[in-house]
Amino acid sequence: MSSTGTVNYHVHKPGRQAFEIDAGGIVGNVISPEFSAAEVELTDLRGGLASAEFERDGFAFLTLPSAVGDFEADATVWTATYDRELKDMLRRETGAREVIVFDHTVRVDDPEATRRPARHVHSDYSPDGAEQRLVDILGTETAAEWSKGRYAFVNVWRPVGDAINSAPLGFVRPSTVKDEDWIEIDLIYPDRRGRIMGLAADEGQEWVYLSRMRPDEVVYFNIYDSSGRPPVGHSAIDLVEDPSVTTVRRSIESRALVRF
Repeated sequence: MSSTGTVNYHVHKPGRQAFEIDAGGIVGNVISPEFSAAEVELTDLRGGLASAEFERDGFAFLTLPSAVGDFEADATVWTATYDRELKDMLRRETGAREVIVFDHTVRVDDPEATRRPARHVHSDYSPDGAEQRLVDILGTETAAEWSKGRYAFVNVWRPVGDAINSAPLGFVRPSTVKDEDWIEIDLIYPDRRGRIMGLAADEGQEWVYLSRMRPDEVVYFNIYDSSGRPPVGHSAIDLVEDPSVTTVRRSIESRALVRF
């Protein structure tokens, strides 16, 4: 089955582009670069007429119940449990021999929320940004050791509370993305800088998603691989599955550093 939804693509421009995060010292205040809205056709993987495989596509969906009952509670209560679940899953599903889960972000699709769904087509790290993040997490000496082999950053995304009825997470199959479609974008935080990759529109790009994702389902996807494997462009999609359902879209995304 297929649906249509709206996404915000990045735009090629002559100068360097950036997001300013928590701009002006206001938590949650984001100043964004220019976007271009576009309607895209989405293939729904629910039903099995199409599939996604991590080795082939860089992303995959699976059922993964969690022992964590409330991801919006104090993170010190559930982080150790959830980290353990994700480490076990990523070792099993990706073949990684070492996994470090280092970041969790709960997003709520509400104007008052500190972190809302990311409505722009992107991948989480540029090559420079990934190398810097490796050093940030491991320190210079250990990062140099990991850099001698293959390492990657993987994002694991899960609905929180209710099944996703609006703003589902959609993915562009990397095999349909041209190298020149990617744009390096700065992230300017009050205390540090990062870099992501924004994606520009191209009519050949193929979008997929899993409709009505449940809290016992996750999607895990490649956001950087030192072997040169393409990252996965993704975005929250402006799409409502059932207009009669009024649940607010909540999700948690967790980032992990893996070594093969």
